Amino acid sequence: MTNRTREQKLLLEQTLQIAEGLAKTFSPFCEVVVHDLCDPAHAVLAIHNNLSGREVGCPATELGLARILDPEFEQVLANYPNAFPDGRQVKSTSIGIKDSKGKYIAALCMNVDLTVFQSFQGMLGQFTARTLETPDLETLDPTGAVAIRTHIDQFAARLAATPRSLKASDRRELLKELKAAGLLDLRRAMEIVAAHLGVSRASVYSYAK
Repeated sequence: MTNRTREQKLLLEQTLQIAEGLAKTFSPFCEVVVHDLCDPAHAVLAIHNNLSGREVGCPATELGLARILDPEFEQVLANYPNAFPDGRQVKSTSIGIKDSKGKYIAALCMNVDLTVFQSFQGMLGQFTARTLETPDLETLDPTGAVAIRTHIDQFAARLAATPRSLKASDRRELLKELKAAGLLDLRRAMEIVAAHLGVSRASVYSYAK
């Protein structure tokens, strides 16, 4: 049994709890693995939503060995391309866990199986495809709601945010843009903006002042 300090044991215990919570949240599409870097020969300490076919007690990966050898190795590697042994495409994130001395003692890894999402993407693309090669004959959006929502989405994307996570200062700037673009003159504009931002119409009017 590998000797660990009390601190290292506590960190491992907390990492195991976090892994279990993440696994339950993202089941069944995300495999969550805890690697014990204090015992590289039997590094896999826990594996949830097993998608890779590994077992508890499997040795450390190349990434785990790299962290063991270099305490300065990048602590968070997010959304890097990976693959399961059977060839399925994976999006992986690996988070190194250090003790108070700066030594890597564990890693929390998440592997998302992209196969299902790629299938969804293909089905959605087929479902939303339009084959009529003529201009739109009608609109189901006479109020201009699409234009307003599109402008809001683009504004939020520039800030790496979502419409509902915008700060009050951001919302005031957004309303200035909507007004300059003439979008606030459209029928029910304030109602549409409020619904898309997840705030009251009174709040929207205050941002527009």
